[in-house]
Amino acid sequence: MSTPLTPVPFRAPGSDGTGRQGYPPAPEPLPVPVMDNHTHLDFPHNELKVSITDALDAAEAVGVQGAVQVGCDLESSRFTVQAVELDRRLLGAVALHPNDAPDYAARGELEEALAEIEALAGHPRIRAIGETGLDFFRTEGEGLAHQRYSFRRHIDIAKRLGLTLQIHDRDAHDDVVQVLREEGAPERVVFHCFSGGEDLARICNSEGWYMSFAGTLTFKNAANLRAALAIAEPERILVETDAPFLTPHPHRGRPNASYLVPYTVRAMAELTGWELSELCSRIAGNTVRAYGSWD
Repeated sequence: MSTPLTPVPFRAPGSDGTGRQGYPPAPEPLPVPVMDNHTHLDFPHNELKVSITDALDAAEAVGVQGAVQVGCDLESSRFTVQAVELDRRLLGAVALHPNDAPDYAARGELEEALAEIEALAGHPRIRAIGETGLDFFRTEGEGLAHQRYSFRRHIDIAKRLGLTLQIHDRDAHDDVVQVLREEGAPERVVFHCFSGGEDLARICNSEGWYMSFAGTLTFKNAANLRAALAIAEPERILVETDAPFLTPHPHRGRPNASYLVPYTVRAMAELTGWELSELCSRIAGNTVRAYGSWD
């Protein structure tokens, strides 16, 4: 995986010169700035690469004033520490993704990798342990035991360091909740790219866990997410891109970036009937409570 920190051109919307579509057009700016609480600036989309500065400039121009850069393995977590030092508009999260934990275990490197994650998490602008959790879509068999062990270890690190826990939960809602309850959840828990329905939303409301909605909320087949948003307590709601993935409608299939957050926020306002400025203010306040100040 490439982890460049040097500037590269921000491609204009439209064709990237290879026959693939480039970045979508910028949306209308939000009336009150918000933050993208989950992005991967080190993940290129096909041949498209964007510098940290250019990506954050584009986001700031439409009312997305900051972002949380998220690590998924040692390389991307190291990148995250460098990135948060480069631009004050970034905070960071570091972890071993649940689908990567079995690979580290198979090489006999899981304990060493977890120790490095904890060391990286000591940086003052690293505010979360994540993304960690369970993924029953891509991992099975013996790998699930390594996932569970790694998840429990990440929970422990987050609690001991007083950091937010950022959850990756794919096809594993009940098991994620069970592990959190068995281990005792950290003070702040964020379900990244919330993928549950009303049942999980009720649990998050009850437990005081944050639900972070991504562009998937705007997909036609996402009735469960819209139902969850309808009953989510306003003080539990966050927004994210998971860029460069999960680009919101009407640009699904094109590369995602933090500057596209307004599409999702406006969909959230339309679905809930909340006034847009009020929703933006709520999201911004929730994000600071979840991760601390960007200052």
